[in-house]
This record gives sequence, structure tokens and C-alpha cells, in this order.
Amino acid sequence: MADYMNILVTGGAGFIGSNLVDRLLKEGNKVAVIDNLSTGRREFLKEHMHKKNFRFLIGDILDRGDLNKAMKGIDMVFHLAACSDVRRGTGTDLDLEQNIIGTNNVLQCMRLNRAKRIVFASSQAIYGITGSLVTEDYGPLLPESLYAASKIACEAYISAFCKLFGMKSWIFRLANIVGRNQTHGIILDFIEKLRKNSKEMEILGDGKQTKSYMLVDDTIDGMLFALKKADAIVNIFNLGSRDATSATEIAEIVVKEMKLTSVKFRYTGGSGGWRGDVPKTKLSIDKIKRLGWKPRHSSDDAVRIATRCLL
Repeated sequence: MADYMNILVTGGAGFIGSNLVDRLLKEGNKVAVIDNLSTGRREFLKEHMHKKNFRFLIGDILDRGDLNKAMKGIDMVFHLAACSDVRRGTGTDLDLEQNIIGTNNVLQCMRLNRAKRIVFASSQAIYGITGSLVTEDYGPLLPESLYAASKIACEAYISAFCKLFGMKSWIFRLANIVGRNQTHGIILDFIEKLRKNSKEMEILGDGKQTKSYMLVDDTIDGMLFALKKADAIVNIFNLGSRDATSATEIAEIVVKEMKLTSVKFRYTGGSGGWRGDVPKTKLSIDKIKRLGWKPRHSSDDAVRIATRCLL
């Protein structure tokens, strides 16, 4: 990261963003954060607030005035700000506004401020229901949720801006990321349910939903590695663990880490947990492995470590 000394992280007070900020500052970069604190938390960044190489702006990517203030002197943007909860997007404009319009604003402000590099957090959800191992060139992309549809649109906007205005991008289609500072997701849901009732727990769907889970530390390792090794105009990578785990297996790990016994699982039924859910995702990470990188943890290990952090 020696070439990218002035970095803006949108959504930098959030789950992945705060962990990324920790790493970027540790490596000696100057880091700015813009976050509206709708899901992010100031306390995730409290140890950095008085550092000379860090600045924090409470602002919204829907406000170009806020973005332009944050973008001054920036070489590179890690664009993580988004409506990140798939289930919240049904029948609303949240994904349109927070993801598509927000990304367009980021790109426009980058162009005006001559910031030439963007890293974007996309999602494995863009692939929809495939039934097969998906590589980065899989198509057509037929999303099941507004969230996934918005991520596809964001990728398209980024690609077009890069080719029209001399930018470069690194787009990461992320698995289910878990770990320190996580604010929502299946692990937290299970922990909260078991704290309310340690004898019985509801699991959405049939419990057979199987996806890749990745520790946030591995995620940041993979992103920074690809930044150093890939240099096309548009660089796209899947990032996930080498395997996958099911909702029931996650429930069993959480129960064990909470030292509970004789917990009865009650399933709501159906193959998906909610409308727009993709019950099974098989994510190929061969492309980034060919560059020489692979995650340190399996899906089960990632869930186990994340559960311990969250407890």
C-alpha cells in the first residue's frame, strides 16, 4: 500500500470499514472516513480520533457537499458505505438510494477531485441462484434481491467511469463476512435468540442454506493482496473461504461456544430464510489463488472465531 498514502473509506465506522481503517493506519497510510453512523459506530474508531494521520467526518454519501469535503487530497477510495442488510431492501428505495445513487456520487466526486483509484465491496449475492460453482465471468447475472441488483448496477457504473475517465478499480464480490465489530447477521441473530431462550431457537428456512463465510481479517488480507498484484483497469475478484457451511451448522457452533446443551432447533420451513435469499452459493476463489493468495480460515473456523469475538 506504499503507493496509496491518502485514502478515503466510505462507511469507515462500520463493520468491515473499521477493521480496514485499523489495518490501513497500521501500515502508515493517511486515512479519512466518512460515515453517517446509521449502522456504523464512532466507538469502533475511538483509538484513532486524535491521530494526525486520521480524520473523521460524520456525513452522507448522498450529500455531494459532504463527499467533496472528505475527498480533498485523496488518492484512493475504499467504497464500503451501503445499505448492507439484504432483508431491509424488499419493496423500498433503500438500495437504489444508498447503493446506486451513493456510488454514483462517490464516482462523480472522485472525478472532480481527481482521485483515480476505487476499491468496491460488492457481494456474492449478485450471482443469484446458480446451482454451480461461480467464477468471476459467470453470467447472466439474475439477482434475487434489490440489494444484489443494486450491487450489479454499482459494478457497472464503476466499470464505465474507469473506462471513460481514466480511473482504476478493484471490485470484490464478498462472501458472508464475519468477525469483530459485526453489527448484524446470522451469528448475532442466533446469539440474541439464545440469550432470550436457551432451550429453543428458531432457524429461518430449513437450515440447509449453505454459504461461504469469511473472517474479516482474511477479507482485508485478500483485498490488500489483490491491490498489489492486479493492475487492470477493472479488476474483479471473488473473496470467500475455501468451503461453505449451513445455517444449522452455524447454530450448532454458536450453541457450543455459548456452552449450552439440549437446545431444540425449530425451523420455519422453505429452502430460503427470507424473500430474496439465495439458499446455496458456491463461490470459486481460484482467480485470486492463482495470484498467490488464499484465506487462512475455513467457513467453520471463521464462524467459530467470530462467535467468540461477538460473545
